[in-house]
Amino acid sequence: MPIYSIAAYQQIIKQERFMAIITISRGSYSRGKEVAEKLAQKLGYECISRDVLLEASEEFNIPEIKLVRALHDAPTILERFHHGKERYISYIRSALLQHVQGDNVVYHGLAGHYFLGQIPQVLKVRIIADMEDRVKEEMARENISAEKALYILKKDDEERRKWSLQIYNTDTWDSRLYDMVLHIKTLSVNDAVEILFETVQKPIFQITPESRKIIADLALAAKIQANLVKIVPSVKVIVAGESVHIGSSGTSVSLESKMMAEIKQIAEKEGGGKEVIFSLGSTIQQDHINPFHNIG
Repeated sequence: MPIYSIAAYQQIIKQERFMAIITISRGSYSRGKEVAEKLAQKLGYECISRDVLLEASEEFNIPEIKLVRALHDAPTILERFHHGKERYISYIRSALLQHVQGDNVVYHGLAGHYFLGQIPQVLKVRIIADMEDRVKEEMARENISAEKALYILKKDDEERRKWSLQIYNTDTWDSRLYDMVLHIKTLSVNDAVEILFETVQKPIFQITPESRKIIADLALAAKIQANLVKIVPSVKVIVAGESVHIGSSGTSVSLESKMMAEIKQIAEKEGGGKEVIFSLGSTIQQDHINPFHNIG
């Protein structure tokens, strides 16, 4: 295989229109952030993580510190906020989906495989590293003892895992969630970047017009839901064709006519004229398919 510079690779990718989305799940000090940034640079893609938090904070007027703590602390942090779980997950999902509409994105952060799981062709990766290597990295960066570094890392791992299990009912350590799990030890960061660079160019991971339409519908639904969750915390929104379906998860919901009118007004405004169909407290029947099936 010919050896090209990064600039040459980026030009080739641009010419051949490799369109892809990569999500990288990682633990702290697992080198996943470094892999993500180097891969994005080599592909000429946008690399995002904290950016999503900042955008969510600005759009929905939520102090960033609340979002940071909600994403990285144990799930109990959300109990301090009124309907915290529903609100903050909606905000982050909306911000991330707005970003990936343009594809050519590498996202490294919590729950990327969950937020983008409904999109076909997304390359889902998990980066892991030995605890011994992670402890050394933590000691060097924080100037602390091995014992303290080990305690911090174990606590962080447990909080991330607990969050994923409680909020998404998925275990981030489950390899079945990913297309690929890479262990940074024998493999270097640069090795991992090369492997992912080659993998993402396979046809199965190329964003198609069909998957781009799915992304657009999911992004619109997420934006509407993020605007409605403060009114109905259990609200679920589906965009299907020229319709916006508004339902709820869990128990049935009854709303006053004034609140229904407010919800419809918001949905119509964000939906750009799409028909708004309510299914609060009932089953949606659309060609004998319930579009809310399996939505958690």
